[in-house]
Amino acid sequence: MTLIDTVPGFSATLLALGAELGVEFPVAEMTARLGPPLDHLLAAHLAEDAVGPAGDRFRELYPEHAVAQVPVLPGARQAISAVRGQRGRVVVVTGKFPANAQRHVDHLALDIDHLEGWVWGIGKADALRREGASVYVGDHVHDVEGALAAGALSVSVLTGGCTREELVAAGTHVVLDSLEEFPAWLDEHLLTTRLAALEADLKERGSVLVAYSGGADSALLLAAAVRALGAERVAAATGYSDSLPQVERDPARAFAESLGVPVMTPRTHEMDREGYRANSGDRCFFCKAELLDVLGPLAAERGLAHVATGTNADDAVAGFRPGIRAAAERGAITPLRDAGLTKAQVREASRRWGLPTWDKPAAACLSSRVAYGVEVTPHRLARVERAEAAVRALLGRHGVPVRDLRVRDLGDRASVEVDAALLEGALRPDGELTTALLDDVRRAGFAQAGLDPRGFRSGSMNDALRS
Repeated sequence: MTLIDTVPGFSATLLALGAELGVEFPVAEMTARLGPPLDHLLAAHLAEDAVGPAGDRFRELYPEHAVAQVPVLPGARQAISAVRGQRGRVVVVTGKFPANAQRHVDHLALDIDHLEGWVWGIGKADALRREGASVYVGDHVHDVEGALAAGALSVSVLTGGCTREELVAAGTHVVLDSLEEFPAWLDEHLLTTRLAALEADLKERGSVLVAYSGGADSALLLAAAVRALGAERVAAATGYSDSLPQVERDPARAFAESLGVPVMTPRTHEMDREGYRANSGDRCFFCKAELLDVLGPLAAERGLAHVATGTNADDAVAGFRPGIRAAAERGAITPLRDAGLTKAQVREASRRWGLPTWDKPAAACLSSRVAYGVEVTPHRLARVERAEAAVRALLGRHGVPVRDLRVRDLGDRASVEVDAALLEGALRPDGELTTALLDDVRRAGFAQAGLDPRGFRSGSMNDALRS
């Protein structure tokens, strides 16, 4: 990745070297297209036997004359952050002397994973392949050569002296005016690439039964399956049980039917599983095991080759997810995760496809509201559902929009989590609306109720596990 503007430092070092050698280097000409090895640049101005020693002296002078003068290119830090945001690695592969290149990285505090120096042109390919680089950003035609030789996507920026026409002629795939354009390009590139991978994966599967909750992930998966396979080779199945809120059921069915997909609503009996009722940290394992044990035979009966879940790439790195393990043990496939699609990308793709679920708030099952160690029962789930419905209705009557809402069952009391912004406005701790809200929660079946001052936090019940 091209990150720094080396012209000022290179120029200053050339001037210092020229003063020592009594040579007046054409600095502007020599720095107009930086990238080739130093010896190549010096060879036109020194005797052949003087090039090597002059290069060694240049590298000795470089730290004093160049490091402090060289700035990062506009957009470089944002480009690194964009790669980090996609859980990528940042590798610098450069023709510069490695120690001096590292001095630049350290001086500018650039967050990179690996630096490889003294490689040039096609020679960069070995390092790029070894580091698993899929995209190489450069500013010289020889950077394009290295990327192509490594089988990486070549992205060129117009900050190194090579023209757009030269870079295109060299075979680059993308030309950007500067690194400032890179984050948006990367977002689009990854979304497009991952959606294509999802389509290819689904086509290869032949037919699928989607474990469909009606949330953003499984809705996108269902829509993608229909696009790739046709509705006749896709079905949706929503497990009905006490843990699925009533309010989620009709919209989920309506969306699936709008795609022309048959919807099955088998009854699941996770409550019959002791591990589920006990509600220790692995409760989700027993829930997902029950669901897949029910859906597997249904898929077989309909001649559908696979059961697919809406697990996305973020879920796979989110830490403690026993439900994912249960599904994997039962052979479920995870096309969104396998394509690398993150939650943000699921929402963006859904928005582009016009899916009504694109901005739907996360709607975890009702059991996720019950504190670990407190037994899950139909009574507890029902009172949580009543309480949440009452709170939404109350806030709606008062014109207070709420996106995320959870009533947590802590055993002896309820803790209400709402969007944090509401805690400084309509739901101040001593406000009349807050008092009415907590009264409604108690009427739903809780002896005590309080408003969590930290606001809504997805997965807040996991705090107890971490502690």
